[in-house]
Amino acid sequence: MTDYFIKEIKIDWEAIEEDSYLRQIPALRSLEWLSFTAPVTFFVGENGSGKSTLLEGIAVAYGFSPEGGNRNYTFFTYDSHSELYQAIQMSKGPRRPKGSYFLRAESFYNVASKAEDYRDGELPETYYARYGGKSLHQRSHGESFLALVQGDFVPGGLYLLDEPEAALSPQSQLSLLLKIHQLAAKGAQFIIASHSPILLGLPGAGLLAFDDGELHACTYEETESYQVTEMFINERTYLLERLLREE
Repeated sequence: MTDYFIKEIKIDWEAIEEDSYLRQIPALRSLEWLSFTAPVTFFVGENGSGKSTLLEGIAVAYGFSPEGGNRNYTFFTYDSHSELYQAIQMSKGPRRPKGSYFLRAESFYNVASKAEDYRDGELPETYYARYGGKSLHQRSHGESFLALVQGDFVPGGLYLLDEPEAALSPQSQLSLLLKIHQLAAKGAQFIIASHSPILLGLPGAGLLAFDDGELHACTYEETESYQVTEMFINERTYLLERLLREE
């Protein structure tokens, strides 16, 4: 399946103010266009490198609320998103997604609350059955996050996830990885900003690094998430002794 819902984006920098902070993010200011060539694409890089900013811009340009939810969610609790979406020109595939969601860990509580408001007359027992028989607020953060993915994500859908591992244990991250793999094999497209060495290991995923001043493709072993985790596991005693001694 190569007919992705979002095929390519272009950024019209003339639509962005000269003094915008977006122009101060190295990986973004050098970006003019980006093609998506895999059903799952990961944005990787250090905090502040621009990966979540770009993901948010793509999401809002596609029609999602900046706080998350599916495209029917129109609520706003705090206007913090950048103007990047206004400068994004998007090339879409001919297919329409059968489902869609923009999930971000930082505003998930608000999305979970609105999920109940937007049931559209659905019977409570039917609604709760989709999430394992409970309200999303009757579960832990991680449990409800995973329940929503398992209950609402369907084959042939478009899903944008911003650091989903923040709510999940390592075991739950493996469950999410499996769900992503299954849905991608059935025509879904994912764009994910992540630090997780577990999720980033998904076979066949495209990895785009935001470090080193420009956006570029990389391998799993080249990601900082993998390198730091591998170093800590294999050289934990030495690394901690050196780190704490330097402190």
